[in-house]
Amino acid sequence: MSDTERPGTDSAAKPSFELGAGPGRVLVWFYGVFTVAAASRSIVQMIIDFDRAPLAYVLSAIAAVVYGFITYSLVRGGEKARRAALVCCAAELLGVLVVGAWTLAEPAAFPDATVWSDFGMGYLFIPVILPVTGMIWLRRAKSV
Repeated sequence: MSDTERPGTDSAAKPSFELGAGPGRVLVWFYGVFTVAAASRSIVQMIIDFDRAPLAYVLSAIAAVVYGFITYSLVRGGEKARRAALVCCAAELLGVLVVGAWTLAEPAAFPDATVWSDFGMGYLFIPVILPVTGMIWLRRAKSV
């Protein structure tokens, strides 16, 4: 007996659109890689040399948390997860733009780079492209 045939099972509760399917799988992969990269980088930097650039290392850790939450939301699926991921992608884009502009305007505040420094130049600008792509995908997911 399938879930749709069981009495008392609400078929409307299941997501009709898989956020992590199709092009969403590429987003899951990128966000997963960036979660691991940002988290491992910030952990190592905080352990080894926190006094050198605490702001940069904390911002990298925040980026890792945001990336991790978006990855989780894309894998989880559903309307609540889609909305949460959309908000996080917007916050991520804002963070990339603010930190990117800040690192250019006041480089002395960042003796070491963050994931979002110079708009993600050290990561081939993927940190600024990824949230835009994510928001487009998540908005498309709502209309399906």
